[in-house]
Amino acid sequence: MEEITYTREFLDHFKNPRNTGEIKDPDGMATVSNPVCGDTMKLFLRIEGDRITEIRYKTFGCEASIAASSVLTTLVKSRSLAEATALTPEEISQALGGLPRVKQHAADLVIEALEEALDDYRARRGKGKS
Repeated sequence: MEEITYTREFLDHFKNPRNTGEIKDPDGMATVSNPVCGDTMKLFLRIEGDRITEIRYKTFGCEASIAASSVLTTLVKSRSLAEATALTPEEISQALGGLPRVKQHAADLVIEALEEALDDYRARRGKGKS
């Protein structure tokens, strides 16, 4: 069995998660789950103009999903929609100082939530998917 070790960046985001909670009447939101491990993330966005001005989440899952959720919010806040859309699971992992291979699903989960929340925002505005 592979030994799992976490970086200082990872542990900081896990122990001190940023931007937790909900946004009342969000501009975009999504709920995604990983059917294999059961981790679930609910993501809320506030968008003004072309920028994400507020982002919050509620995650039920392993330590990697919680840390990845936290780092996602720090990376995305104040970014343009195009910059947020371009974010990858690899960038999430890098921002956490690297994720163990068996925990990579956490980076995939948060990117899926972001994509779905942005799609929800576009659908609410009648702009469709990009």
